[in-house]
Amino acid sequence: MWQHPVAMDWIIALLFGLPALVGTVISRPQHLQFIPVVVAATAALLARRRAPLIVLASVTGLALVAVALAETGNGFDLAIACAVYAVSANRPARAAWTGVLVATAVMSAAILLRSGVVNTTEELSSLFFLVLVALAIGMNTRSRRAHVAQLVERANALARETEQRAQLATAEERARIAREMHDVVAHSLSVMIALADGAGAAIDRSPASARAAVDQVADTGRAALADMRRVLGVLSDGDATFSPPPGGMDLDRLVQSYRAAGLPVTLTVSGASLPGDVGLQLSVYRIVQESLTNALRHSSRSGPATVEVAREPGGVRIVVASPLAVPGSRQTRPGGRGIIGMRERAAIYGGSVDAGPSAASWRVRADLHWDEENA
Repeated sequence: MWQHPVAMDWIIALLFGLPALVGTVISRPQHLQFIPVVVAATAALLARRRAPLIVLASVTGLALVAVALAETGNGFDLAIACAVYAVSANRPARAAWTGVLVATAVMSAAILLRSGVVNTTEELSSLFFLVLVALAIGMNTRSRRAHVAQLVERANALARETEQRAQLATAEERARIAREMHDVVAHSLSVMIALADGAGAAIDRSPASARAAVDQVADTGRAALADMRRVLGVLSDGDATFSPPPGGMDLDRLVQSYRAAGLPVTLTVSGASLPGDVGLQLSVYRIVQESLTNALRHSSRSGPATVEVAREPGGVRIVVASPLAVPGSRQTRPGGRGIIGMRERAAIYGGSVDAGPSAASWRVRADLHWDEENA
């Protein structure tokens, strides 16, 4: 029925039309005027899917004509039942019950007025039985269709939700890679540029220092390349293994690289050791790295930059301060992607980042929250 609806419409229409025509020709040849009525009812049943209420009204009216001509329904109870099924399967329950009651009442009145006493009970019983069965089947079909439609809609909603989650995950992964790449590239290039400038300035008066600076440039470049491979490696090979990401234990080496680039830095680590969470340690490392990179670019270098990493109850506090290019001024440094990246990293752990001038220094303070029970 689902795959061939037109064929089923013809089968149902002919299921009424053929027996009615044969019965008229064989049993009631004196009522040949009944044939056009049967043909009209058969044609009306072909449109029961498109206009079920109109078809029910038309078939009921033709049934009244049949009773008036032949004093019998002559199978029109089946035609009415087919129309009732179409109404109850395709229209709301109120419309179905209204149509059924009106058609049944009109047809019953016609049978009671024109049929003989012998045929009245048979005609009415057949009419009521077929109509009630058609109504029950039609309503069950409508309920089943509504249930299937609800399941399909739920499946579509789930598919849309899954797709949205995939898009959000993709966007989050892109943001994570962008943060990592920015931190790696910005740090490495800033250090390499500073070292190259120092090597260029010292190449004539101190070749040994220049050579050491060039060696440091090469080491920094190799470290940056390793970091880039670690960040991007999963894009080409999910099973690839790389060195672990940097963390709290690498802060000394990080600070030393900036010292080698000409930025005096003092590091102070206080409190208990950092939590073992790799993501938290990487966030601490990257926030310190970004802050020192900005200091290397914009600091006056009139005094040392200070880095304080303190493990406090319920979190980690990071404070990085560096002298402004013009002491006492309120100049600001370009925020760019670096400040945004630091804030995104802190937000993952319910923290915040404040960056701005303070007295004669540029100060970055980051607070990362960490539940002691997870340590």
